[in-house]
Amino acid sequence: MAQDRAPEDVRAQAEPSAWARRLRGFGHVERPRTDTRERLVPPFPEPGTRLWQMLGLSPRLAHLAAKSSGWLGPILVAVLAGGLRFWHLGSPRDVVFDETYYAKDAWSMIKYGYEGTWPDGKISNPQILAHPQVVGLSKVGSYVVHPPTGKWIIGSGEWMFGLNPFGWRFMMAVLGTLAVLMLCRIGRRLFRSTALGCVAGTLMAVDGLEFVMSRIALLDLVIMFFALAAFGCLLVDRDWSRARLAAALPVGEDGFAGPDDKTGSRQGMGWRPWRIAAAVLLGLAASSKWNGLYFLAFFMIMTVLWDVGSRRVAGSRSPYLAVLRKDLGWSVLTMLPVAVVTYLLTWTGWFLSSDGYDRHWADGRGGFWSWIPAPLRSLWHYEHDVYKFNVGLHTYHPYESNPWSWLVLGRPVSYYFESPKYGQDGCKAASGCSREILALGTPLLWWSACFALVYLLYRWIARRDWRAGAILCAAGAGLLPWFHYQDRTIFYFYAVAFVPYLCLAVTMMIGAFLGPRESSESRRMWGAVGAGTLVLLIIWNFIYFFPIYTGMTIPYHSWQARMWLDSWI
Repeated sequence: MAQDRAPEDVRAQAEPSAWARRLRGFGHVERPRTDTRERLVPPFPEPGTRLWQMLGLSPRLAHLAAKSSGWLGPILVAVLAGGLRFWHLGSPRDVVFDETYYAKDAWSMIKYGYEGTWPDGKISNPQILAHPQVVGLSKVGSYVVHPPTGKWIIGSGEWMFGLNPFGWRFMMAVLGTLAVLMLCRIGRRLFRSTALGCVAGTLMAVDGLEFVMSRIALLDLVIMFFALAAFGCLLVDRDWSRARLAAALPVGEDGFAGPDDKTGSRQGMGWRPWRIAAAVLLGLAASSKWNGLYFLAFFMIMTVLWDVGSRRVAGSRSPYLAVLRKDLGWSVLTMLPVAVVTYLLTWTGWFLSSDGYDRHWADGRGGFWSWIPAPLRSLWHYEHDVYKFNVGLHTYHPYESNPWSWLVLGRPVSYYFESPKYGQDGCKAASGCSREILALGTPLLWWSACFALVYLLYRWIARRDWRAGAILCAAGAGLLPWFHYQDRTIFYFYAVAFVPYLCLAVTMMIGAFLGPRESSESRRMWGAVGAGTLVLLIIWNFIYFFPIYTGMTIPYHSWQARMWLDSWI
């Protein structure tokens, strides 16, 4: 009898009710039943083979190429980015902007494990660039205001290639290239689309600020790299932890897994190595420059909210309480201590030295805190002095800017400028030429990002799109803290820390142009035309500004034509 009734039951379930048919008349479409496991961890769509077959590959090779596109596409984008960043990396053969501090401190780190003392830059810079080279470094500890990790990384390039422009810029180009590769993979995981992931990587490959910072030995790109790597690790951790919840959900007779309060509230998420890896990376970001600490704070809050969302989807009726009981303690006990220990380990060279600045400040001092080892108290005293210096820095600089102006490119920083006369440095213009390295984001990309951030705010607030919230959180970690220091001397190039998330924001907006997969072919076609046009215009904009990103010799009128705003001069 049950078998006889089965077809009728199927027809009853397939035929919509009168109320459902009435709602359809008003444009309402019933959503098909979804498996909670797929809501927790949306699967990656199966890559299509049509493009590869159009290129002449056999069905078997087309399938293989489609399966490998998740890595092949990002690698090709990274190769393009690397070629641009390593092109004439040693030019100009000069000490550019703050390389006068970090390139020399990095060399000292390699030699002594701490920052020694150099003669004044007007003396030491020409000596470093001379033939034969003169290195006027002494072992006397020097007072510096930034932690050591970024200088260790710059120094590793000098260890391989010597104390010269190519050597101290080498690792920045490596990190800038790897960041593009990471962003492709992060975008792929975030949007569940290899194509959109490659779009995000391509946008960063042609961003002027990230490009210039990849070719100059400053510390801010190091923060961007480690913070982005941590963001990627946390995305993997999110998928892994949600997969454990999904696996624990009870499955009904129809093969579907629905929400379950017991699972959502009590199921543990297991060992989370990717979260620990993120904590290590965030410790490295903070030990390059202190503003890396803000990424640690923002990302810790973000991961807790992710856990709340995971447990809510899994069926918990009290997801905040469930996270408080099962996840919050472990989150704090893993991320914060691991980041602190990582930060301290980066000071190993200073701890092992005898001549590092303030290294023995606490030796022989008593008092209430004498139970703490003297090296740690010495470091605390040193760091306290550095903090007072950083928050009290109000010295005027012609290229300082306010964070309100960063997104609209109000005041970029000129790292290098020369005015060759006719016949000098390849100048062929009778009226003279210009050579400049300008830390300027690709204008069309950044101005598009302003609209994209507004769109993401809508997606996050009105549509509860966690992807928009994640991108906004990461961008906010790089931008918002600087509004607290508007009276301090700060510069636009600090914004490189959140460039990847601007690229992700524009990519998410481009995904909206394309429309959902179930859209009509006409809708998808016009969306692709709009998205492709925007990407091509951004690439053209980068090519147009390429001469002033690389210090090429161009006629003065060509340089002036690229000064779109008076504040760029």
